[in-house]
Amino acid sequence: MWSEDDFHYAVENTRVIVAPEQQIATFGATSFRFYLISELMDQVNEVRVRDGRIHAERPQIVTPDQYARLLLEGFGEQAQQYAEQLRERMRSIAVLRYGFQFRKTDVTENRVRDSIEAVIARTCMHVENAAEPRSAVIQGVDDAWEVCLLKFTIDLIGRSSGENLGDFRRRGLL
Repeated sequence: MWSEDDFHYAVENTRVIVAPEQQIATFGATSFRFYLISELMDQVNEVRVRDGRIHAERPQIVTPDQYARLLLEGFGEQAQQYAEQLRERMRSIAVLRYGFQFRKTDVTENRVRDSIEAVIARTCMHVENAAEPRSAVIQGVDDAWEVCLLKFTIDLIGRSSGENLGDFRRRGLL
């Protein structure tokens, strides 16, 4: 079982190295690729790279009570507990619902024997050379990597929400 300190440690040690160039689309689904890089705690110069996708459904206008019932499909217990803490804090201010689906079958894991700095640099170069505008490179905590990924998605929602709210207002939906 994870303590609140474990959650805070994972959240505080999540660093987005490369953020997606695009935000969550207001009137359609959006798919983001992520590379989550973490050091193995019991190995020197042993790094794990997780490569996968997060799918964001079209944002929906909801009441705070509806938001409180947010479900995270495919996430483990640690991420569920973190989401519950967020729900309690945001219950009275949320007006948009962002639906994310996380499919673990899309995630691959590779272990690399190198420094984390070198692995991050190579991954950033790969994203830049592949011209992947919907990709993110994230440095996180290995054991609580799902919490790190959820932190990234919450930040992505924060970056996207202003534009999404503006789009809803312009169309007279708010």
